[in-house]
Amino acid sequence: MGQVLTTEEQLIWDKWISTRDSEAGNLLVKKYMPLVSYHVQRVAVGLPKNVSRDDIHSLGLMGLYDALEKFDPTRELKFDTYASFRIRGAIIDGLRKEDWLSRSTREKAKKIEATIGKLEQKFMRNVTAKDIAIELDMPEEEVHATMNEHFFASILSIDERGSDQDEKDGQAYTIKDIKADIPEEKIVKDELIQEMSEMIAQLNEKEQLVLSLFYQEELTLTEIGQVLDLSTSRISQIHSKAIFKLRQSLSKMI
Repeated sequence: MGQVLTTEEQLIWDKWISTRDSEAGNLLVKKYMPLVSYHVQRVAVGLPKNVSRDDIHSLGLMGLYDALEKFDPTRELKFDTYASFRIRGAIIDGLRKEDWLSRSTREKAKKIEATIGKLEQKFMRNVTAKDIAIELDMPEEEVHATMNEHFFASILSIDERGSDQDEKDGQAYTIKDIKADIPEEKIVKDELIQEMSEMIAQLNEKEQLVLSLFYQEELTLTEIGQVLDLSTSRISQIHSKAIFKLRQSLSKMI
């Protein structure tokens, strides 16, 4: 199964694979539930508050069920890895099907984008969230939240392979070999990484640290707060502000 299992775990997997034993299935769901919670937490960071965590968790749970049903133990792939693709895919697919970004948020985002264009022409530089907030008489945090939510919604709208796509011609679920770069793609990717690195280097020290702990060390916002001795809401604000700055720079590259 691509991973070292205890004798008890192996017996549970054997029962599930051979007979779809319901008790074994329940034990596996319980064992991998933290994996669902992990992906729910990470996706939820970019979502507006009106999106229910319970709904996202339900989507992730469907992905876990799907992974248990379709996992092929003969392949050299850890179930955790396979399930992560299915769980995150189910969450993203579910979110894409729902118009969770409210009409008021979309209108607010359009107003902010128009203001960004106007202020950049006026100041001849990249504008900050503070500039926008002053111009629109809006709290700076609301500018961050609105544009980050809108950016996430735009990413969701991009067509990608759904988690519910069944295997074709009897072939097992496959994961793209990210090491097999096409030369042209590698050049673009390297340039993008270099430019993103330069953008991140322009963030302040605390913003860089929060991004590093969240995306590289894969800590939750709560765990980062414990490391930095700050509240979870404060870490969320720092993360939101950093992503806003990167989004501004990235939008000019694509």
